[in-house]
This record gives sequence, C-alpha cells and structure tokens, in this order.
Amino acid sequence: MSTKGGLSDAKSIEKTGHGLAHLVNRSPAFFLGACALFSPVIFWICRQLDRQRKGFNYVWKQATSGLTFAFLHVIVLTCGARIEAAFLGTGKTWLELLGIVMTNHFHSDVFTYAAIVSCWHAVNYFRKFRQRDAEAARLQADLAEARLQALRHQLQPHFLFNTLHSISTLNHEDPKAANRMLARLSELLRFTLETHAQQIPLQQEIDFLRRYLEIEQIRFGDRLLVRFDIPDDVLEARVPTLLLQPLVENALRHGIAPYSAKGEISIRVRRDNGMLHLQISDSGPGLKSGSSGSGVGLSNTRARLAQIYGSQHRLDLVNGADKGLTVDVHIPFSVGEPVFRTE
Repeated sequence: MSTKGGLSDAKSIEKTGHGLAHLVNRSPAFFLGACALFSPVIFWICRQLDRQRKGFNYVWKQATSGLTFAFLHVIVLTCGARIEAAFLGTGKTWLELLGIVMTNHFHSDVFTYAAIVSCWHAVNYFRKFRQRDAEAARLQADLAEARLQALRHQLQPHFLFNTLHSISTLNHEDPKAANRMLARLSELLRFTLETHAQQIPLQQEIDFLRRYLEIEQIRFGDRLLVRFDIPDDVLEARVPTLLLQPLVENALRHGIAPYSAKGEISIRVRRDNGMLHLQISDSGPGLKSGSSGSGVGLSNTRARLAQIYGSQHRLDLVNGADKGLTVDVHIPFSVGEPVFRTE
C-alpha cells in the first residue's frame, strides 16, 4: 500500500468516522446476525420480567434492559472499530470511536430492542390466546360430556323401571317367561354399565336393541312383529349410545301395548348425502292432533342429539297415511372417531 493510498484511506475513515460501524450500516446480514445473537438473551429477560409484571415497574425494568442492551452493543461495535482503526492507522482513540458509534448506533439499538420485545409479546400473547382457546374448548367438551352423562343416567332408570314393570306383570301369568326376561335384562344392564362411550357403531346399538326386543317379544308373544331393514354399509356408522331403544320402547308403549290386535315395529336405516337416516315405525293409530310427543324417551333423545350434533340433526314425528307413526332421525354419517357439533 502506498503512502498516498494510506493517507487516502485514513482520510476516508476520518470522514466517515465510524470504521466497523460503517460496515454494519451497509451489511443487513451482519445486523440480522447480531439480532439473532442477542434475541435469546432478550427473550429470556422478557420471560423473567413477564412473571413479575406490575405496571410501571415492568416498563421501567424493560427500559433499563433496553438501554443496557444498546450500550453493550455499542461497546462491542466500538471494540471492532478500534481494531480496524489500528489496522488502517487512522489515529482515532477508543473514546473518539465510542462517541462516533454511540451517535450512529445507540438510538437504533434501542429501537431494535423494542422491536424484539414487541415480537416476543406478540408471540406470547398469541400463545396464551391459543392456550385459553384450547382450555375453553376442553371445558366445553367436559361440560358437554357431563350433560350427556346426566341424560344417559336419566334414561337408564326409566328403561329399567319399564322393563321391571313388564317382568312383574308377567311373573304371575308365566314365571318361565319372566325368568327369561330377567336373564335378558341382566345382559342389557351389563351392556349399559360397561359402555361408557357417548357414540358407538350402529352394529353395537342394533345388537343391544335386539336383546331388548327379545324381552318385549316374550311379553307380547305373537302380537309383536319386528322388521329390520339395515344394509351392511351403515353398520360401522357412529350413533349415540341408546339412541334406538327409547324410540322403539316409545313405539311399543303407544303403538302396540294398548291394543289386542297384532302390531308391527320396523327399524330402517339408510345413508343419504352424508347423513344417516334412521326410521322407527309402528302400526298404531299415530300421533293425536295437537300432541308433540314429549315423553321421557323422546325428550331425552332430542336433548342428547342437540347436545352432540347441534343444528346438524333432525328428529321428526310423522303420521302414516292411514295409521302408524314414524320417528325420523337424521344425523351426520361418520365412521371412526365420534362426531360432535362444531358450532
């Protein structure tokens, strides 16, 4: 390097006056690298201060930390500028370089610290929001589960009472038939005690219904005819536990039991446009004018369907053209994981 070139470089350094600071201003990669280096420390400070946040005290501590960060960064840059100044022979002292770097970088370092703290708070608030949202969803699910359990507990004594009443009625007329009914009842009770899921495959629900109908078949004898029309492609569909039994029991109680003539109960299931369509029909006189069907079984079923599916379900009572009543139930068709309302 010539003397003239050396003097030219020295004058350039004196003119710009910030050695390495000039390089940093021109190098985004160096600046981003410094931010990446200091960010973990700043994040740690934010976490510590956030735990003891108390209004103005928090702001004061963050301001002190920001000024300290800016000053330490200036010291690091000044040391680098001093090494470069010594190499180029500019004659700048450490204090002179400190003043130059302080003028060019201190304010921007403070803003950088504030920006990093703001980013941490934005991420932290988002994380807390997600946690609160997840906690609210969990509490909502727990509440829904508790409501469904309460509805099931309401349904089981009702079913048990009606079945025991049928057995007591038959006990004096046909003790052997009453014993068979008790055996079937024990199987049903075992199912209700061992099944805790709110939704089960339709196949399992149909198996339970068949056992229940075996009891009623013993009670009604030839007076009762039961028809199932259920294709294989819907047997894996998820349905609420004890969905069909109260509806069939209601059909037996109002459409078959009061009459001496033979009666028929039919259970039909179809898949239609993403929905599972279940129909329970009886051959009774149908729903009386002005009646809405508000018995325990129907009311309980309506409440459970509303709790599980919200507005994604339908339950309609439809009188036949000549006689009989059909309960139409529409719920989302799903296989695998239970389905709950998303609204």
